[in-house]
Amino acid sequence: MSQSDEFSSGRRNFLLQAAATGAASAAATTVAAAQGTTPAPPATATPSVTEVRTEGRAGSDYMVDVIKSLGFEYICANPGSSFRGLHESIINYGGNSKPELITCLHEESSVAMAHGYFKAEGKPLPVMAHGTVGIQHASMAVYNAWCDRVPVYVILGNTLDATMRQPGVEWVHSVQDAAAMVRDYTKWDDSPVSLQHFGESAVRAYKMAMTPPSGPVVIVADTELQEQPIHSERPLVIPKLTPTSPPQAEAGAVTELARLLVEAEQPLFIADRLARTPAGLDRLVELAELLQAGVVSTIPNLMPPVGAGRMNFPTRHPLNQTFRVNAAIAAADVVVGLEISNFFGATNIFVDQVERTTRPAVRPDAKLVTLNSTDLIQKSNYQDFQRYAAVNMALTGDGEATLPSLIEAVRRLLTDQRKSAIERRGKALAEASAAARERFRVDAAHAWDASPISTARLAAEIWEQIRKEDWSLVSGGLSGWPVRLWDFTKHYQHLGVSGGSGIGYGAPAAIGGALANRKYGRLSVNIQNDGDLMYAPGVLWTAAHHRIPVLTIMNNNRAYHEEMMHIQRMGNRRNRGVDRAHIGNEIDNPGIDYAKLAQSMGWYAEGPISNPRDIGPALKRAIAIVKRGEPALVDVMVQSR
Repeated sequence: MSQSDEFSSGRRNFLLQAAATGAASAAATTVAAAQGTTPAPPATATPSVTEVRTEGRAGSDYMVDVIKSLGFEYICANPGSSFRGLHESIINYGGNSKPELITCLHEESSVAMAHGYFKAEGKPLPVMAHGTVGIQHASMAVYNAWCDRVPVYVILGNTLDATMRQPGVEWVHSVQDAAAMVRDYTKWDDSPVSLQHFGESAVRAYKMAMTPPSGPVVIVADTELQEQPIHSERPLVIPKLTPTSPPQAEAGAVTELARLLVEAEQPLFIADRLARTPAGLDRLVELAELLQAGVVSTIPNLMPPVGAGRMNFPTRHPLNQTFRVNAAIAAADVVVGLEISNFFGATNIFVDQVERTTRPAVRPDAKLVTLNSTDLIQKSNYQDFQRYAAVNMALTGDGEATLPSLIEAVRRLLTDQRKSAIERRGKALAEASAAARERFRVDAAHAWDASPISTARLAAEIWEQIRKEDWSLVSGGLSGWPVRLWDFTKHYQHLGVSGGSGIGYGAPAAIGGALANRKYGRLSVNIQNDGDLMYAPGVLWTAAHHRIPVLTIMNNNRAYHEEMMHIQRMGNRRNRGVDRAHIGNEIDNPGIDYAKLAQSMGWYAEGPISNPRDIGPALKRAIAIVKRGEPALVDVMVQSR
């Protein structure tokens, strides 16, 4: 008898162990079994069920051994019966340690927490999801992770064998192909049919998720495999995890790119998801300084919506040209996109009018080059791959892994004559960058004392309170003002945006990032959009329950303001005015009291604050709470932009 046969018979025996009283009852059971029906017990009988005890280890115990071998510190889940065996093994057999179970109130929050956690820690945070309903709840967050190339690791419960499903709910929560509904936006999935199959696929999934270009993976954990005792005569083996080296661009192409860069008069790098680790940021600084070349980082709100906003380059570095992005791109004779998914959008100007038009943002003679790994993983249905960019050179390989060889190739080609010209270029770029930052400081003073509070004033007040701390902006953009006014130098200080622009990402991703930052003692800062929080506010309870310290400042403009601007644009375009654009977009009448909402879930919270002079003292009080190891929220009434 095979292992799966043994598991099936074991479940059947459990379901049939109903004790009956008297010979008539036994006969009725025999007849009913032949007819395929279940008889009603005799009126005088008192039916009882004897729970069968598992002898030895359950299948989910082995699954936990495999999970532990992958080094996970935590695992997120909203509880579900399709992974009850695994849940029990984690907390009892596994001691609820490495991984420790993090209780979430929504599957989308679980996955978004894992998304933010990875970008702070560089390691996946696995998620358990319950059957058809769980993966549907999680699907938006999985899509965000796909678009952001983040290795979210999903373990999905399912009962494949129809004869083993309990009547009713278990049928509608089970499916033939459990991962099908997210397959278009995951990197890999599998549905193991044996425990050894689970072990091998679980390790393979980790390898595939982590190998650039990264992406979400799904492993289906069948309930029979979880719940039945281990009967296999062959010992189950935990496969060894051997990480895969990231792919590097071809050596000849790297040398040719180095030649272009050394000979260029105005080379420019545009970096998007380049720095996967702190080493990526350091290598880009080294390359830029070697060439005295400008660098643009795709920070949201400072350039067209073309990137992820990761931390690729120090914001106050003299060669950072992000603050004068249009001028820098227009002047460049060689433009190199580093792990940028939307190179077309970065090098062209799109005009949103009745007739949409596009024109180049670069010089006619500019050489365009891409170095990225995205060509290694493209799918056709979901259009996150953006418009095709016609370039002069396209290098395929992981950008961070390729930088060391590119740096060495540039060093070999540099001459003393070129070094002199390069030095002059660097001085000019530094002056232009400083002038751009100064303009932003002047602009920030506009409406300084206004109420509601300007986004620039709020960003400045936050910076004043955190600048001497070891801080991390785990989520939030505030119209780009933090990037303009704060000094970002470390890889973990800007975790970027959602990838798929799915609302509901901000709060759980911030708490996931804060969970990763907790053991390092970092001050996690979340600038939280009001509408985004209301998609799944239950994640506030998760932070309080697990004592995840995070400072959340509400960007409370009482509206879905970007959508309001779209309606205003449509009203103007059609000569109908903008006075009704708030309909369907405002979050007011009544306004939501976010401080009370947070307090009801165990947070310290205060607000709403509308006087800018009150922000600093409120932040000081909240930061003191966060340093004590608890979450805190300050609700601030903010202008629209």
